[in-house]
Amino acid sequence: MGALPVYRWRLAPDGYATRRQLRARGLRPGGQDVVATVERPRRRREPLVAYLYRIDRAKPVRPMTSARWAALAKANAARRTCPECRRDAGYVIPPSLGMCSACAFPDNAVPAGVPAGHGLRA
Repeated sequence: MGALPVYRWRLAPDGYATRRQLRARGLRPGGQDVVATVERPRRRREPLVAYLYRIDRAKPVRPMTSARWAALAKANAARRTCPECRRDAGYVIPPSLGMCSACAFPDNAVPAGVPAGHGLRA
């Protein structure tokens, strides 16, 4: 297989699209190989590269079933659950901490029963 054609930013021919552009049209690559690339030049760094796929070979996005919605909800709940205290933090726990902020910084935690705007410094 030869090298892929490379196009400058915003100069790709019609009939090609990036993954995001396909998704905006309700399509997915559907197993096809990358047919070209688009490069966006940047100062003092390597160019940004986007892969292009053929629109006519793209397939429609698979619909979300009830089982997929349930699996997505379960995965998002797992991302919000603190592994230390096993409570729902109400936000996605940052991987850099690996636990909720109350467990990571116990000295800064607000005591139970005290409203958030209590005026005390922890």
